Amino acid sequence: MALAGSASRLLLRRTLQAPVGITHKFPRRRTLLSFPLIAPPSYSAAGICQLAQAIKSDVDGLPKGVGDKDAFEAVKHIVEVARRASSRREVLHTDFLMPPILKESMLALEKLSDIQAVAQGGYPQAERCRLSVGHPQSFTSDPDVVAALSITGKFAFQPCSHGDFLGAILGTGIAREKLGDIILQGEEGAQVLIVPELVDFVTSALDKVGNVPVTCKKIPLLSLEIAPPRTKTFKTVEASLRLDALASAGFKMSRTKLVDLIRNGDVRVNWITATKSNTNIKSGDIISVSGKGRLKIGEINSTKKGKFAVELIRYI
Repeated sequence: MALAGSASRLLLRRTLQAPVGITHKFPRRRTLLSFPLIAPPSYSAAGICQLAQAIKSDVDGLPKGVGDKDAFEAVKHIVEVARRASSRREVLHTDFLMPPILKESMLALEKLSDIQAVAQGGYPQAERCRLSVGHPQSFTSDPDVVAALSITGKFAFQPCSHGDFLGAILGTGIAREKLGDIILQGEEGAQVLIVPELVDFVTSALDKVGNVPVTCKKIPLLSLEIAPPRTKTFKTVEASLRLDALASAGFKMSRTKLVDLIRNGDVRVNWITATKSNTNIKSGDIISVSGKGRLKIGEINSTKKGKFAVELIRYI
């Protein structure tokens, strides 16, 4: 019996890791399907993402701004599936998308008059969102494609990071693209956005984060507690706007160490892995380093000596 139980659990884990095909139909949603990707505001009842609402129509056809090959293919795939959904009068859903893919997908899709796209991440400032696409007449209501979980435990003496919660959830066997944002709540734990069809599995499978026993339960999206991010703002003066120069200043590390992190694929600019140390950075860019956190580039001004005074906003 124990062997059979283990075999069944292994089969379930493999199933959860597999991408959801376009022929899969969710219960009670005969026209709402989900398809896999090649890669990855005030809140309304549908949780529409502000990022998607703020995008302007300034590109033609497929995106030109996606530098990452996998990201470009993902956007292209979304457009193809959206056309198919529209012709079949269906509504299809992506998994959770990273902001660059979401943005470029919306820019491409809004040029197609017979396609409607709705982005949802569960709360206004969500970074990772799901995209629902289809013919406008197929949207009888806002799709219900994002669910929320509350993970609680005694974290007062054993605080856990974003990575700890993410690792624990992925350790149950699900894939990263099935998860949206993870909202840390200090000593109380965290709240997690997730695809609805995996809620029951995670609530039963997740029993520990780090060394802390936890309780996991589903909560309404309106119960999410979104606190303003904690930041520290300071300035640096640099000879150039190179990635290695600004990131080393922002994360308080040597440029040599930063270059090594870039070579290892541990540095991302606007959620896309950086490959060159001399990448030019501009105001508004987000730089993240694995294990170090995130940095936003604020106002940039030229100095009288020809250098650059850069405002750095470090998320803490």
